[in-house]
Amino acid sequence: MALPKINQIAGRAVYVPGDDIDTDRIIPARFMKCVTFDGLGEYVFYDVRKNEDGTDRKHPLNDPKFSGATILISGNNFGCGSSREHAPQAIYRAGFRAVIAESFAEIFFGNSTQLGMPCVSATHDDIQALVRALQADPDMTVMIDLEMQRIHFGDVSISCEIRETNRQALVGGYWDPIQDLINGEEQVEAVANDLAYFRATAD
Repeated sequence: MALPKINQIAGRAVYVPGDDIDTDRIIPARFMKCVTFDGLGEYVFYDVRKNEDGTDRKHPLNDPKFSGATILISGNNFGCGSSREHAPQAIYRAGFRAVIAESFAEIFFGNSTQLGMPCVSATHDDIQALVRALQADPDMTVMIDLEMQRIHFGDVSISCEIRETNRQALVGGYWDPIQDLINGEEQVEAVANDLAYFRATAD
């Protein structure tokens, strides 16, 4: 099965402010006792979204104005802390398909790419301009163009950055290494069958 080529991501957006938002804040450790990642979206940012009794706190992700947003916006060093894959999985399963921030922690960035969820960086000033536009019009569509490395909103366009190898994987449709390996099963078998030591082991 061919992976989709991810050239553009468009949708409504929500801003979760803060620098150094770590993976434990994104998905608290007690929710990681799961066999699969299904259902993790319910617990994204749980401890800052919910009171102890489970009622909602004041938080952007609880604001009806931003319900259904598919692009998450944040600050510097997003996804730092532990390397838990559950963090990008929780964000993805909460319905987000891209993240815009000033910078990202390395492992979070890589894990997100392997989900087909681009993480693009923009300057502080440009992000704040985007946030002001969202505050004025929460229904505004934000479009990330990975080919041109631009973010479009309203009549404004700002630049964004993403590591070239990851960008190429997304736009080329080979961002999931496991699926990429499965897709190349015939080539893998052909190479293996040409190896004398492999044939000897098989015999």
